[in-house]
Amino acid sequence: MTSNADLLSTAPQEQETEDTQAGKFLTFRLGNEVYGLEIGVVTEIIRWQDITPVPDVVEYIKGIINLRGKVIPVMDVRCRFAMPTREYDQRTCIIVMNVDSASVGLIVDTVAEVVDIADSQIEPPPSVGQASSRAVIKGVGKTGDEVRILLDPSRLVFDEDIGAVLDASAA
Repeated sequence: MTSNADLLSTAPQEQETEDTQAGKFLTFRLGNEVYGLEIGVVTEIIRWQDITPVPDVVEYIKGIINLRGKVIPVMDVRCRFAMPTREYDQRTCIIVMNVDSASVGLIVDTVAEVVDIADSQIEPPPSVGQASSRAVIKGVGKTGDEVRILLDPSRLVFDEDIGAVLDASAA
């Protein structure tokens, strides 16, 4: 027999999980800039590991990794943003995120921290720069005297680019 206490114990936990992630962003560095992703899309952060190249994909897709038996396409965010390349080192990380039910790895210079940014502290993307670069920016988060460029994960990762990598790796 199910008691009222049993019914109440399941629903609040789901809501609590969502509420604890609201307004939290994983920040990372590319050069001197700090970027952020909603913590809810991040599944894990892993150390640098060898990447298997996949032929005939866009330049910023560096290839695939095998993460516990799952094939994950990996994107170099510096390359995606047309930033100067830099050697991968011991601080280079791969942020694994889930976008539209697909796992994708993002190569970043270093992971910074998890920060709280209230909706009231997030402004729309600036109207300067190329439209293509603004498309991946969800907003600009203000924390104290600092600003963080908050990225839209679904726009950062083009479905056809990741789809091509997954198709090529399955062949």
